[in-house]
Amino acid sequence: MPKQKTHKGTKKRFRVTATGKIKHRSAGTSHLAARKNQKRIRKLRGTDTLGAGMGKAIKKALAGNSY
Repeated sequence: MPKQKTHKGTKKRFRVTATGKIKHRSAGTSHLAARKNQKRIRKLRGTDTLGAGMGKAIKKALAGNSY
């Protein structure tokens, strides 16, 4: 039987914590910041945790690994 491969795009964007939560970078931080207000930019800083709904799909794409 072939092995389940890690999805490389998912590997670059997500990380599984010790408790099993999924961490990711907030969207909308790369460019076009001039039109966003300062409060919004501040809220987008750092990492955020993903909701439980998508967690199962992300863990499957990571093939049981935490990067």
